[in-house]
Amino acid sequence: LTSEVQTVIDEELSKLSFLDENSSEFSVSRNYLDWLTAIKWGHYTDENFEIKRAKTILDEDHYGMKAIKERILEFIAVGQLQGSVQGKILFFVGPPGVGKTSIAKSIARSLNRKYFRFSVGGMSDVAEIKGHRRTYVGAMPGKLIQCLKKTESCNPVVVIDEVDKMAHKSIHGDPQSALLEVLDPEQNNSFLDHYLDVPVDLSKVLFICTGNSIPHEFSQALLDRMEVIEVSGYMTHEKVEIAKRYLMPKAQKDTGLKEDQTKMDEEVLDDLIRSYCRESGVRGLQKMVEKIYRKAAFKIVEKDEADRDEVVEVTSKNLSDFVGKPIYMSERLYDTTPPGVVMGLSWSASGGAPLYLEITNRYRGAEGSQGSLITTGSLGKVLQESASIAYSYARVYAMQHFPEKINSLVTSTLHLHAPQGAVPKDGPSAGIAIVSALLSLVLNQPIRQNTAMTGEVSLKGKVLRVGGIKEKVLGARRAGVNVILMPEENRRDWDELEDAICEGIKVHFVSHYSEVFPVIFEGRTDEAPAAYSPNTTTADGTASDDAKKSGGESRAQAEKKDAPALTLWQRLFGAFSTGQSAKK
Repeated sequence: LTSEVQTVIDEELSKLSFLDENSSEFSVSRNYLDWLTAIKWGHYTDENFEIKRAKTILDEDHYGMKAIKERILEFIAVGQLQGSVQGKILFFVGPPGVGKTSIAKSIARSLNRKYFRFSVGGMSDVAEIKGHRRTYVGAMPGKLIQCLKKTESCNPVVVIDEVDKMAHKSIHGDPQSALLEVLDPEQNNSFLDHYLDVPVDLSKVLFICTGNSIPHEFSQALLDRMEVIEVSGYMTHEKVEIAKRYLMPKAQKDTGLKEDQTKMDEEVLDDLIRSYCRESGVRGLQKMVEKIYRKAAFKIVEKDEADRDEVVEVTSKNLSDFVGKPIYMSERLYDTTPPGVVMGLSWSASGGAPLYLEITNRYRGAEGSQGSLITTGSLGKVLQESASIAYSYARVYAMQHFPEKINSLVTSTLHLHAPQGAVPKDGPSAGIAIVSALLSLVLNQPIRQNTAMTGEVSLKGKVLRVGGIKEKVLGARRAGVNVILMPEENRRDWDELEDAICEGIKVHFVSHYSEVFPVIFEGRTDEAPAAYSPNTTTADGTASDDAKKSGGESRAQAEKKDAPALTLWQRLFGAFSTGQSAKK
């Protein structure tokens, strides 16, 4: 016990001796003393700093997850050299079902520490973390003090689940701000619970937070105190290994089947993953494997006793008899993309997937009319702004490089649609894809087949960095893409990917849209014609000095020279429109 805690206990004991046993104050003081004495003050679990043992435990329980395993082994190595370790705050971010919570149990076992988990998803009351004041009826400490009492240790592994789904400010306070004191290494050595009201040392606790993503509204001050480790989804061959090592033996044990009663090879698992379980995690695969084994158990039990030794074999042909018709047929909406269609790449909390963008000419306006862009497909605010930027840049690009086709872009009402309209879509990473779709429609030429792209575009054509590269590449692989265009600033993310992910995919890194055009439109160059070069005209449309010397004409002069003679009706209508505008 620290001197502060001992002083509080002595004061409460002295106070308790003067109270009547039947008074309400007596029960409050008695409960308070119970909590103070229930915690194992200064008791720490003896840790195990053997690297080989920890590595064996982590590999036994989980396949893959290289980044997390390396970080835990580094943590153990530092403890082995120093003889003791301070607490850390780790934040595992990744899609559902990839093993973020379950690996925390393996971490606790490899460190020989106690394990405690609680979820803060939807939590809106600060008292859940920092406890209630003792003046309230039924008051009790927060989750962290309950953790110390339950684990009987001051250095457990504490998992705080679903941090990204924590509620924001409410009438009960702000839970994210309450976590700041808990997860700050400079403050948690004297954490103050509202109920206990004495300093508690949490500096030896290993905190592991989990979440599916980092929302925009997430507290940056809280994020600054965490070490973020991204946990990506699994590839097909990784899911096959996980099914063979963990899911199938577990399902077999749960259904009571013997090893020689069922037969299912890798080819069946591969078909099962591609047609039924395309999510990034393995929860869906686990459900399907359990369903297969339950069906197999039923087939065996319904036979006579003499025939129960027959093996139930699951093949690609009879797989649908066990799990039903395939859920996914193909991630490709088009086998061959026509003009005006481009495959972008999207990211979500459940993984990456192709994002098709379709553009069509809805209405061809008259000469001199103003065109527009209509968007549909549950596009979010950021994606709509990205479409407006891409539309503006596409008009500039077309005017500079193929002005003879600019009218179809400037005067037409265009319609941009992202299929699967019931699925909300947002984010800036579809910029270069929208520009490419617009130019493909203008040129009436499809882009290079089996090509996908991701990258934000600026008004000047700069291609900016995006996130979720691994998930997007995995989604592109599933769709059969062999060429990907991504921002130059994402080269580091590509270099960090495993060889198995990058195999068979050619990537082009681009920093400006002028580098995108020659790749997707093979056989075309993006050199601007001399007659319509931006350098030959001034801001007011008149010919520049260099153009005049060379005998060149400005675009405005050329258009005026080639313009057809106006009819009487057109002149009258133009005069009427001008008069109305002047009145306004």
